[in-house]
Amino acid sequence: MLGQSRLRPSVARTVVRAAIALFLSHGATLALAQRAPVSPDHAWHGLEEARIEAATRNFTEPRFNFDPAKTYSLAELVDLAESHNPETRVAWERARSQVAAWGIARSELYPTLAAAALSGVDRGQVYVGNRFFRQAIADFQVAVNLNYTIFDFGARAGRINAAKAEALAANFAFNDTHREVIYRVEQAYYQVLNASGQEEAARANLSNAQAVQQAAEERLNDGLATLPDVLEARSATAQAEYELQAVLGAEEIAHGNLANALGTIPQTAIHVQPLRELTIPSAVDDTVNSAMDRALTQRPDLLQRVADVQAAKARVKEAHAAYYPTLNFNASPTAQSLYGLQQQLPWGQTAGLAGGMALKLNWTAFDGGARKNRLARAEAIVHEAEVQIHASRDQIANEVWAAYSDLNTALRQREAATALLETADRSYDAALESYNYGLRNLLDVTAAQRTLAQARSTDVLARTQVLTTLAALAFRAGDSIQSNAMKPRP
Repeated sequence: MLGQSRLRPSVARTVVRAAIALFLSHGATLALAQRAPVSPDHAWHGLEEARIEAATRNFTEPRFNFDPAKTYSLAELVDLAESHNPETRVAWERARSQVAAWGIARSELYPTLAAAALSGVDRGQVYVGNRFFRQAIADFQVAVNLNYTIFDFGARAGRINAAKAEALAANFAFNDTHREVIYRVEQAYYQVLNASGQEEAARANLSNAQAVQQAAEERLNDGLATLPDVLEARSATAQAEYELQAVLGAEEIAHGNLANALGTIPQTAIHVQPLRELTIPSAVDDTVNSAMDRALTQRPDLLQRVADVQAAKARVKEAHAAYYPTLNFNASPTAQSLYGLQQQLPWGQTAGLAGGMALKLNWTAFDGGARKNRLARAEAIVHEAEVQIHASRDQIANEVWAAYSDLNTALRQREAATALLETADRSYDAALESYNYGLRNLLDVTAAQRTLAQARSTDVLARTQVLTTLAALAFRAGDSIQSNAMKPRP
């Protein structure tokens, strides 16, 4: 023993008391921080709430690069969404993580090499004869450990192939996220176009109602109309104003949905290309069979399920390998240098190389059926994944069929809406002119005005519905991401 020291009793008591106080205060802090809500009928406000709130405020929104004076087309909005929507970033990071997992699995093909340097000094008393002699020994070592699996009957290959397929599945999920984001932007964009078109229709309807009201009041002043006619006209104007305000509120919500799809805050003002500048197709240039064929070939969610089957089959190979032995090689050379010093004697030193090499064969002879059940479970997962593919194919085919039917319906409705608007516009003009000549009553004019307002609204909806269903067909067939396949990642 080198030496021993003692504390005075008063000093020892002070140290003990300080340690107890520190322990109690720390324990009390933990107890308060981890306490559950005192009752189910009141909101919980704990000590850590303020810290979490402060941490929440520290999260800043990423910078959104856009020109507030620019009018954006749909393609430009899609580019903004793919660059700024956080869902694409999340899917990308997941894909990167899975690729890293594949790299971890492939590392099993190579040996592991670990090195360590150790140094220590041991000092003590050695009893020789009838005396104790002080002795000090300094030890310096450098050790290397090499491990390598020579063969394992395909276990590593199974894990590597499974990780590779899972990485492919993550990449397909990343592509599918882009497909979803593009579709959301398209839907939000057409919702904005519809809302803007409805606003124009509502303002035109208000203008027509005001014209009818003015005509009724002029005829009342000339003694050619009655007060109920004027009140009816004023009621129609108020109704048109009410409908305009409802449309303006819907337009604000549509702009917020578009901003959300782009990955920014709802109050972001983004000007989009109006509906009147877009070309509305009048027919479908594709057949439902070709759309189905494309969907069953290129839909990323279906490709992801195929990759899941490959991963499951690789896990079956890994489970099969557990029935066979594994052979491992280990080498652990160690370079050692010792220095010794005894009382009344000079320093002594020795050095050398120690270690060994070993081959290790492992073979599990009996495990209570664990390998059998692992293999059965892996095979069941393969069968489940294959059945999921068949179910997905049927669902995708049905989705394409429904989208194609919706598009054809929208095209036919577009033709009917065009004819309805033309007829309603002519009917309103004729009714108002006849009313001014005293050949029609006000009820006929207001009825024609309401019909025209409905026809305008229907025409706007029919035009945007064609574009919406066309985007839905591209989404169901997986066409929306094909032209963007080579875009840089966000």
